[in-house]
Amino acid sequence: MGENVELVRLLDEGGNEIGTADKSVVHTADTPLHLAFSCHLFDAQGRTLLTRRALSKVTWPGVWTNSFCGHPAPGESFEDAIIRRAAVELNIIVSNIQPALPDFRYRATDVTGIVENEICPVFTAVYEGDGDISPNPDEVADWGWSDVVDVEEAVSAVPFAFSPWIVEQIAGGIYTGGRLQS
Repeated sequence: MGENVELVRLLDEGGNEIGTADKSVVHTADTPLHLAFSCHLFDAQGRTLLTRRALSKVTWPGVWTNSFCGHPAPGESFEDAIIRRAAVELNIIVSNIQPALPDFRYRATDVTGIVENEICPVFTAVYEGDGDISPNPDEVADWGWSDVVDVEEAVSAVPFAFSPWIVEQIAGGIYTGGRLQS
């Protein structure tokens, strides 16, 4: 395999690792169950970062979603994967990584027929910068800091404008049960 191959960890229905696959070929109409994570980033004012997925993304291009997502590499901890993806997607350093919805799992099909099928623990983290970020344009088309209540209202009003995983995470209590406590 080439140096640019990103492997995902394949899982059985019980969540046990059963192998790996190249991320670039695993997302299809028949995506196998694999391990991922979502992270909701908060700033010093308690706002959360929403991002709009780059138009070049294979799944859900151009939709608004949580701060960032990713797949832990084989042998990589969630914390290390979150730190790595925050740097890759948003060009930032995060701290205070906490589990929020540790048992989150979802399966969804986008308009092109590509399936996401993930055991996807959800985390919160903190960005201690001034709020300004410089995201990677291959990952993020647009971004904004928002009050949690505004995010919940927007997702409730127009869920089709958001990724299915953030819709489910909000319904699952990410901002009530899993939110950082001030």
